[in-house]
Order: sequence, then structure tokens, then C-alpha cells
Amino acid sequence: MSQLENFISQFQDKTISVSVYDLETNQEININADVLMHPASTMKVPVMMEVFRQAREGKFSLDDKVEIYNSFKSIVDGSEFHLDVADDSEKSLYARIGEKETIRELNRLMITWSSNLATNILMDLVGTKPIDDFIKALGIKDVNVMRLIEDVKAYRLNMNNTFSARGTTQMMKLIAEGKVVSKEASEEMIQVMLGQEFNESIPALLPKDVKVAHKTGWTGEFFHDTGIVFPPNRKPYAITLFTNGFPEDDESQAHSCMANISKMIYESIIK
Repeated sequence: MSQLENFISQFQDKTISVSVYDLETNQEININADVLMHPASTMKVPVMMEVFRQAREGKFSLDDKVEIYNSFKSIVDGSEFHLDVADDSEKSLYARIGEKETIRELNRLMITWSSNLATNILMDLVGTKPIDDFIKALGIKDVNVMRLIEDVKAYRLNMNNTFSARGTTQMMKLIAEGKVVSKEASEEMIQVMLGQEFNESIPALLPKDVKVAHKTGWTGEFFHDTGIVFPPNRKPYAITLFTNGFPEDDESQAHSCMANISKMIYESIIK
């Protein structure tokens, strides 16, 4: 802890939140873990959770196809807004407006490529309130979802999704324990997150034989990563790293900070 706190203390003008839960020992590490932040794309994990919950309830099959569209309603006044392909890390769906894709594939694109368009389509499908209600029903604290991505009118009125690192780690812990929807659904969600394409933070400095199921998030000066780390021959641990204040035009600083914190935590757990 002292090594970790000393490392974090050098970033005096930044906010860095760390929350770790080790399923092997039940030990925790929490530093600034209750600070509420804009979750950026880490909020796509509870969207996935609710998609799997409604599929389990029989409201649809993950293999059902839905239309790809780019017109959404603001929670402020119901006015329409559209996503900009330039602001999305996944571009292919924008060329397919009017076509159909499976819910399962939209979910994969939402998590592994962080598709904003897939996210908003899925949030329209399942509903924002049910996503938030499911989080609360699981007993997860300080994880709040209230709006779609790029609802600028809501953003300007401070009607925003807010997460804490501790609450986000609790969410990942429950998935790791097989307690979200079902053991099978939790395992499938882990498999989706194992396919993550952006690996500059939590996994970057870990040994190559360590699997990491995770979801990154970035917007403005917020850079985040949350996931489940699977060291060989032991139970995994859930980890969330949230940061605010790193320059948005040099994301390597934030990635380096998170990668080094992740490495320190791994080495302290795997003694």
C-alpha cells in the first residue's frame, strides 16, 4: 500500500481512484475509491448485464436481429440527437444504417471495440431505468446510469452517469463470482470482456499468461479501466482504476499510470 500510495502521490494535480477485491483472500485495496466520476465507457458493462438479464427472462434472444439506426432521444425533452462517427472507436456500424445485426454481436462491439452506436441501440432496447434498477437490485452502490451516450442536453444540465471505483469493482466481483444473471451468463460476459481490443492499461505490464477480462473508458480528461484479472493457479481479483486530470491530447500518460498501478497491485497479490 505504501509503495502504491507513494506512486499515486506524485500525480498531485490528478484524481486517481483504485479499488481492488481479491477473491482468493477477500482482501481489498481502496484509495480514493468512493469519488464519483464520469464513468465514460465503463458504463457499457451494466448495459451488457441488463441485456443478458432480459435475454434470460425471455424478452428476446441474444441471436435476435435488430435494426442499426442513429437517432436517439434526449432525456431532457425528447429531442433527437445523433452520434458522430468521428467520436466513435468503432466505425463499421455507421455504414450499415438500416441493416440488421444480432444483439449478441452488438454487445460484443459495445464491449470489445467500445461502440457508442451499439451501446445506444442496446440501451434503447432494454431501457435506461431497468439498467439502473438491476445495478441497485444487485446491491451495487455508487453506480448510476441515467442517460445514453452523447446526450449533450442532459450533459449540460449535469444529468450524468456517475460511478465510483469501489462500486465498479463490486460489479466486476459479482460477475467473477458468477452472480450476475446466472453462472452461465456471467461466464459469457467474462468471455466477451476477454476479447477487449484496448489493452494499454490494466493488462499492459502483466505477465503474458495472465488473462484480463476488462472494459476501458475515456472521455475528455477521464481515463478508466475496470476488469477481472486471472493469475494462473488461483482465484481472480476484480480491479478498477479511474483517473481524472490527465491531458486528453496525450493519453499515454494516463495509460502508463494505470499500467504501473496494475503491475504493483499484481506483484503485491502474487507474492
